[in-house]
Amino acid sequence: MFASLSSNTATTDTPNSQSSLTEWLDYMQQIHVSAIDMGLSRVLPVAEYLGVVQSAKDDAYVFTVAGTNGKGSTTAVISAMCQAAGYKTALYQSPHLSCFNERVRINGDMVSDETLIAAFSKVEDARLQCELTLSFFEMTTLAALLIFAEADCDVWVLEVGLGGRLDVVNIIDPDMAVITNIGIDHVDWLGDNVEAIGAEKAGILRDGITLIYGDTEMPNSVQQLIKTHHATCYQVGQNFSYHIEDTQIWQYSNAAVTLQLPRPALSLINTANALSAVLASPLNVDISAIENALQTVKLAGRFDARELADRHWLFDVAHNEQGVNFLLAQLVPLWQQHISSQPDNQPNKKTGTIKMLFSMLGDKDIEMVVQSLSDPQLPISNWFIAEIDHPRAATIEQLQNALSAHVDPAHIQVFSDLQQATHTVIDNSQPQDLIVVCGSFHTIGEALSTLEAH
Repeated sequence: MFASLSSNTATTDTPNSQSSLTEWLDYMQQIHVSAIDMGLSRVLPVAEYLGVVQSAKDDAYVFTVAGTNGKGSTTAVISAMCQAAGYKTALYQSPHLSCFNERVRINGDMVSDETLIAAFSKVEDARLQCELTLSFFEMTTLAALLIFAEADCDVWVLEVGLGGRLDVVNIIDPDMAVITNIGIDHVDWLGDNVEAIGAEKAGILRDGITLIYGDTEMPNSVQQLIKTHHATCYQVGQNFSYHIEDTQIWQYSNAAVTLQLPRPALSLINTANALSAVLASPLNVDISAIENALQTVKLAGRFDARELADRHWLFDVAHNEQGVNFLLAQLVPLWQQHISSQPDNQPNKKTGTIKMLFSMLGDKDIEMVVQSLSDPQLPISNWFIAEIDHPRAATIEQLQNALSAHVDPAHIQVFSDLQQATHTVIDNSQPQDLIVVCGSFHTIGEALSTLEAH
């Protein structure tokens, strides 16, 4: 049964076309009973009323990307390659770091507040006509799809928000599916084992589709769904591979081609998955477009090194086992390079330390992340922790309990919010130190907002 409008709508004034983007976002966070509400039964009638499903089917080539980690990097690379080849390319990602508009891009540019507000208004009208309530993610995703349809984009690159089978992105039939990897995450919604999670993520498959699978291990549930849908699967390590040539070049190979390519600023496994998807598609993307894309593509918050406030910073959204392991694999050599690059005439050469600005959501395995980050090869001198401004934020008590088993309490500083923690880590660090910010998209977003104001 559809949820009735009267039983789930909060008593709040509906914004209009003159309202601000913030007012619309606040409104959409209040009108449904839960922030996460898996399923397509409510969202499909609204999508059909808006015509976005048919528009994608008739007018665009659609890449849909699911997976536990690496979705953002993979979608960014696919989008960059298609755009470089001359296609009008739509990119939908979530969540954002600093600005909601980051989620909805056309040809690399964030859409305007005005464009979003117009789309939100149309989605709200359609929702009311269908007498349904929608969650914040459902409302905003429908708005993004409507914007892409109205802009008549050639290519849609869609990142799944949670899982796959029941995620609102899955109302659009993909032409090409990508599953980056499958790990344990979001257990409350997807299950606590890779077989159950794999079945959810492989729910993006359609009959006869091509799937790029970016991990060497594949759950039986995914294998079975590939057979059920008579899908063609290209898997890393079996159908394509990659390796590093040097600091500037990497090599990609499949049965048809071997390419020497410039190294991007993003993960090579995610880049290889993205390239495999583009090469397996019927799109005309030549080598020059691929090279141009790899030289320019970036993604905030994914092993994102910056110089800010006279300090060295590294931002990474790692919040689960796979994400942290990937972070460590790159962070250890980066740190070694960092300390070896200190000038010889600097008195405190190689005495820098790592300062960890850290917070997570409460439904994540915080202790596992902390244990992994407590790597003896990384001299983390201090942890700066605070609660994220989010309904699902881990409490200070949760963070301290997770840290207590692996970190000397004398090295932990507690703050009321991320803004205060960010200012303090600047004041308590030196130019030769490295400040690592990780644990959640929200941790990075709040730290970056503070630094921008700083």
